[in-house]
Amino acid sequence: MIGIGTRVGKLTVVEATDQRKAGYIIWKCSCECGGGIFLDTRCLQRESVQDCGCGTVVGPGQRDISGMHFGKLTALRPTKERGRRGSTVWVCRCDCGNEVCAELGQLTAGYRKSCGCLSRPPVKNFTGKKFGWLTVVEYAGKSVGEHQWKCRCVCGQETVVGQTRLQSGKTKSCGCLRSIVYRDSLGLTEGTSVTKLKAIKSGRLIKSNTSGYNGVYFNKKRKLWIAQITFQGKTRYLGAFGRLMDAVKARQRGEEIYDKFLEQVEVTDSE
Repeated sequence: MIGIGTRVGKLTVVEATDQRKAGYIIWKCSCECGGGIFLDTRCLQRESVQDCGCGTVVGPGQRDISGMHFGKLTALRPTKERGRRGSTVWVCRCDCGNEVCAELGQLTAGYRKSCGCLSRPPVKNFTGKKFGWLTVVEYAGKSVGEHQWKCRCVCGQETVVGQTRLQSGKTKSCGCLRSIVYRDSLGLTEGTSVTKLKAIKSGRLIKSNTSGYNGVYFNKKRKLWIAQITFQGKTRYLGAFGRLMDAVKARQRGEEIYDKFLEQVEVTDSE
């Protein structure tokens, strides 16, 4: 029976909680090292955990590879998990900074040498570079194992694109380039989409927009709101602001160039 005061290894059961795991009571336990851990009745009965994690979990006869290097991986600590062939699974830190779990057999046999970064292109400095209609604004982190870049399209919209797609040329715009095949339906005048300008003026946002306002984004490095406007393939910097609404007002003033262009188009059409 498990109850208050029960000892399992370095652990002493302190009290029962209101939580349950698969119907078993979860107990609060204190460790001799001063730490604590919550374990269910079944785990305590099996004595599969005997400390809060402060001690080694390498069992008798198991190989301890703590601190050893395997390619770009450094073994940190073993887990209680086992691989398909019973090999201990270790938590390893890659030279790139990521942590990953790998089986002992894969590490010692040389089948696992990194977190996976060796099989992918390393991050490059793309800030400011142009790829088709896209200009890279800033690094957007890593997602699904690939480096992502925040880009601004010549149409004024922003999007996040994977590094591989930029390098290969598979992505050249925010998506508007595909629509240019239907030039007449876009209402292009002097190379400018009247339809898109009207949509922007109506307040329509693209999915990648994070500020809630077209032409306004937050620069993490400068910790400022940036306002800009793109017209006829050229992006104009409208300023950097500490408050979002100040950047929005600057963008709204900048959109006067849209108003003048649309007025000219309407006058020409009426003639």
